[in-house]
Amino acid sequence: MSYLGVGVSPGTVPVYHSTNLKLLDKRIKIAELVLRFMILGLGVVAVVLIGTDSQVKVFFSFKKEAKFTDVKALVFLVVANGLAAGYSLIQGLRCVVSLVRGSVLFNKPLAWAIFSADQIMAYVTVSAVAGAGQSAVKVCNMYEKFCNQVGEGVASAVVACISMVLLSCISSFTLFRLYGPNKTKSAAW
Repeated sequence: MSYLGVGVSPGTVPVYHSTNLKLLDKRIKIAELVLRFMILGLGVVAVVLIGTDSQVKVFFSFKKEAKFTDVKALVFLVVANGLAAGYSLIQGLRCVVSLVRGSVLFNKPLAWAIFSADQIMAYVTVSAVAGAGQSAVKVCNMYEKFCNQVGEGVASAVVACISMVLLSCISSFTLFRLYGPNKTKSAAW
């Protein structure tokens, strides 16, 4: 092993023998922060694209306007993405404060609350995207422009949903490592 803490592998890939948990914690916090602000941005984009979309078609002198409120699954998608964006803003600010202070989450009740809220938001966004994906097809046969903009909003919501699921995995890792074998039984609960 070299004096830099980097071993030499049989190939050309350096092997790191460090167990620096502070570096791991910082990387996890940064990944969490990036995902939370991605969810915030993509959620707002989805809400704006879907919420402001409308198209008017004339059928034999009758005007029919397509709006997102005509499809209940799109209303649910707008509400779910709005909630996810708001929740991500609040949690993102918590992450920024945590990074600035340099503190690590060792409070089990807070970790459980964050884990539970992340799980709920992940389930809500997954169900909203699934419902919108099925229901929006009914309107697409008649309203092409409306359907294109809704499709862009749903695509943004899908990426936000995937980010929420990844974030849920990070929060579960953060929670359950508090129960690792190196933790004492006198940890704050």
